[in-house]
Amino acid sequence: MTAEDDKRARTVGIVGLGIMGSAYAKNLLEAGFAIVGTDVAQPALDDLKSRGGTLAASAREVAKAADIILLALPSVKALEKVTAELVAGIRAGAVVCEMGTLPLEAKEACRTALAAVGVEVLDCPVSGTGAQAAVRDLAVYASGDEAAFRKVETAFKGFARDVRYAGAFGTGMKLKYIANLLVTIHNLSTAEALLLAERAGLDLNMVFEAIRSGAGNSRMFEVRAPLMIEGRYEPATMKHDIYVKDLELIIDFAREMRSPTPLMAASLPFYFAALAEGRGKQDTASLFAVLKGMTTPRESED
Repeated sequence: MTAEDDKRARTVGIVGLGIMGSAYAKNLLEAGFAIVGTDVAQPALDDLKSRGGTLAASAREVAKAADIILLALPSVKALEKVTAELVAGIRAGAVVCEMGTLPLEAKEACRTALAAVGVEVLDCPVSGTGAQAAVRDLAVYASGDEAAFRKVETAFKGFARDVRYAGAFGTGMKLKYIANLLVTIHNLSTAEALLLAERAGLDLNMVFEAIRSGAGNSRMFEVRAPLMIEGRYEPATMKHDIYVKDLELIIDFAREMRSPTPLMAASLPFYFAALAEGRGKQDTASLFAVLKGMTTPRESED
């Protein structure tokens, strides 16, 4: 391996420096990787530069500098645009990791386009919130060519707690659908439980400590209960308007599998109520405020 090859092996390109992409960059820089990144928002670029990363003007410029490229994009439209830029500038043998929660057909289209220029694309959604991403508390569900996964595995371990190879391309997204089904339910159940505790006159910090050590605990309870107790919904670790996109994907997947999702279905009206209340940019922990707004005073409070 030449010095140039060794340098490229320790360089990771990131396209999309939002909540998740910026966390990947921060943790990879701390793990000793060089980062080349791009984003449409100037503050995101400024943040990367302040941390010691290198800025690129486009995804095409990222591809010229790195053979491991992480895509942390918000929409199918963004993925289509970035795919076209990568095709124009990427080296054969590079590995592109599509990290988002997007329809499988969109990821397949990206994979097909880049295969034509000798590049493997992996489907690698992550499980975890932005707050978890900031402290490397993420799970990566990687799927696709196993040899390509082995090339990027070390980089994944630079920003994730759990990195697992799930199998054939698309298995990662199927795992993510299932994980997010549980997140959807557990987030609402956390809000429901805390509201009941509050209306029973209990100290919510005491409730949090008691529940997290017992059988009723969940990762979403641990992550979101403190936000609910403090009423701290901004800056969001997962925004309602973005998460609703994920809900629609889960619903479509379950319908395709002809699998009933009664608890998921019962949860949906509360997420849409949050949007109706103008909470689209707030953290999904604000379901607690949504439920609270549906209550009436107890007789003793009249």
